[in-house]
Amino acid sequence: MSDVVNIVVWSKKGCSYCEEVKNYLNEKGFPFQNIDVSEKEKLRDILQVKYGVRHVPVVEIGRGNQYQGITEIGIEHLDLALANHAQIKEAKR
Repeated sequence: MSDVVNIVVWSKKGCSYCEEVKNYLNEKGFPFQNIDVSEKEKLRDILQVKYGVRHVPVVEIGRGNQYQGITEIGIEHLDLALANHAQIKEAKR
C-alpha cells in the first residue's frame, strides 16, 4: 500500500467553510484535489450515495482504495482525521 495520503475536497464557490478547509490544508502543506460541485447536481448525487450528505465541504482522506469521508463542519474533525492517518503511517513502518 502506498504511503502517499490522497486528499480530495468537495466544495463549491462562495462556501466560506470550503475556503477555510482549503486554506488550512495549504497552510499545513497538504496537497489536495478540489472537486467543485457548484451547479453540478450529479456530483452532489455522488456525495449522497457515498456519505449520505449533499452539503459541502466534504473531505476524503485515504490511501489506495480505502478512504475516510469527513462530513462534519469544523477544522477539528479534519485535523483529527489527518492525525489518525499519520499514526497509521507510522505504525506501518
